[in-house]
Amino acid sequence: MNTALSSAAFSSAFAAARSFARRFWADDDGATLVEYVLLVALIGAVCVGAITLLGTNVNTKLGTASTALH
Repeated sequence: MNTALSSAAFSSAFAAARSFARRFWADDDGATLVEYVLLVALIGAVCVGAITLLGTNVNTKLGTASTALH
């Protein structure tokens, strides 16, 4: 029983893998999805930063107002 791949079978498998790789890299449908995900992540990071920065200032102002009212 010969378990080694024949030269023709190896060439055929390599050609199929190469064809799959070319189709995979040429397909750019997923690129727009990745771009949208990155855009949403960037917007989220900016929002978190703005809320953190403004939240500290708002907390200080409300604390001052609360102290003045007591």
